Amino acid sequence: MADRRSFLSSLGALSAAGFMAPKALAQGMRAARGGGDPVVPRGLATAADILLEPGLTYLQTGSLGPTPRPVMERTIAVWRELELDPTSQGYGPIETAMEQVRAKAAAFMGCATDELVLTRSTSEGLNWVAQGISWSAGERIITTDQEHPGGRACWDWVARKYGVHLDVVAIPPGENNPAAIIEQFAVRLTPKTRVFAFSHLLTSTGLRMPVAELSALARRAGCMSVVDGAQAVGGVAVDVHALGCHAYATSGHKWLLAPKGTGVLYLARDLAGRVDPIALQSGREAYTASSGVTSLPSVHGLAAAIAYHEAIGTAKIEAHNLALGRYLWDALVQVPKVRVVSAAPGPLASPLLTYELPRDVHAGDLQQRLLLKHRVLVKVVPTNFLIGHRISTHLFNTERDVDALIAALRAELG
Repeated sequence: MADRRSFLSSLGALSAAGFMAPKALAQGMRAARGGGDPVVPRGLATAADILLEPGLTYLQTGSLGPTPRPVMERTIAVWRELELDPTSQGYGPIETAMEQVRAKAAAFMGCATDELVLTRSTSEGLNWVAQGISWSAGERIITTDQEHPGGRACWDWVARKYGVHLDVVAIPPGENNPAAIIEQFAVRLTPKTRVFAFSHLLTSTGLRMPVAELSALARRAGCMSVVDGAQAVGGVAVDVHALGCHAYATSGHKWLLAPKGTGVLYLARDLAGRVDPIALQSGREAYTASSGVTSLPSVHGLAAAIAYHEAIGTAKIEAHNLALGRYLWDALVQVPKVRVVSAAPGPLASPLLTYELPRDVHAGDLQQRLLLKHRVLVKVVPTNFLIGHRISTHLFNTERDVDALIAALRAELG
């Protein structure tokens, strides 16, 4: 094995030539530090790849995913290479290779490279779309009451700044009828409607929204369909061309398990100049005059995260996640005082599953008891949605994690 500097330099060369497979990368990094990790399964990953605190049952990928060891090591390796000569590397091969990251992300999303922009989060991508549209007072946006605050803020800003009206579709907990949702969008359509803004998977319940149908409805009406994909990419297969939407924003740091502060934004070619934010004034490349310098190591980490997923297989990951969700559903419906409000196992289900609690149970207090007494971490659903918890299981989770949650809930709820 070459010395450490030579090894790190080889990683820089690999950026230009392609991307090292995560297994090879992990083996290379372990060899470089003179150690070896046992290959113990943890779902579709290995225990050595997942850096969670020992004993913690982590059911919170929908908030932030744990970056696997090979992805983190790739990110740090690029950072070390960058700091050997920041200017030559940062404005040279490491910057140039970011365009290959953009191409890799575009292929993963099912679009062309020139349709994809690198961002720092889902919210940033949606902000660029909202800011880049030329608005007039009295125009309208159709959205839902189940949007994440980070996906809703940009439309609230547009409404405040330009006098645009928001038509809000209500999707009550337990409403899992896509036809009814499409109808609610249709009846709110007016000649003044400019945008349909909605999530691919609802952050509140994980319901798979009818993205293709809503996008087709928007196109027939001459509107733009803008999708918040924060809870989808990496957990389920996503092909933005097949979905037919105009814009699709997602994060790297949830289901893709990429470094925190990464994301991508898809802008369909047929948008032409209808979305023109300041950030894209100088083009859509990874580095431009209007974008400024981003976190170069994190961008390369995003490519490593995509490679990690591809090495396992997107279809295999989705199948694992849905099977685990089915196991969780079957177990939760047997727990007293819990009402599952997410879609039943089937075409509308996703890796997110939410249950409602009785009104006399404080969801935040219960969450803390689950964590402190049982080492099980879940998400408290914001009370504007419902009183309950959301569970998000991913490729590193197993039935044992589900069993730990169920045992903890039974102990605390009686």
